[in-house]
Amino acid sequence: MESRKRKRSSLSQSTQLGAYRDQHFKGSRREQESKLLKTCTLYIGNLSFFTTEEQIHALFSRAGDVKRIIMGLDKVRKTPCGFCFVEFYAREDAENAMRYINGTRLDDRVVRTDWDAGFVEGRQFGRGKSGGQVRDEYREDYDPGRGGYGKVIQTKAIQSSPAQRTMDKS
Repeated sequence: MESRKRKRSSLSQSTQLGAYRDQHFKGSRREQESKLLKTCTLYIGNLSFFTTEEQIHALFSRAGDVKRIIMGLDKVRKTPCGFCFVEFYAREDAENAMRYINGTRLDDRVVRTDWDAGFVEGRQFGRGKSGGQVRDEYREDYDPGRGGYGKVIQTKAIQSSPAQRTMDKS
């Protein structure tokens, strides 16, 4: 227990494990924590739906050698949905990305980075009911970089439109 505390305190503030944990991780909390402390993979969030893999590579390769980028996709439309995974060859490079890229702007959006226990096939797809990310289902603000209004608001707007009411009557 003492060595774990020492290991965590030796990490700089910007590279410490965040509070986020993947709720679909196959394994115990302890196994997940262990993988997070050794991983070379980062979860990148708050991306524009229009950000390209090339833009992500250009930004993250400043921190070190990027092994691969896995774009997050809407599971229905197979289009980008605002997140990705960036895997580095070395933990030190991933730590540099956490230190220097987290909180910077890409495509006029503040990029959010967090440790990921390692990419597993299937995780590239959004987990929201409509195929995208859950957070975009309930967003009430208008965000052109993330597809406009959230899906719940879009659905309500469609249902209350005059054209829809006319179709419902026929």
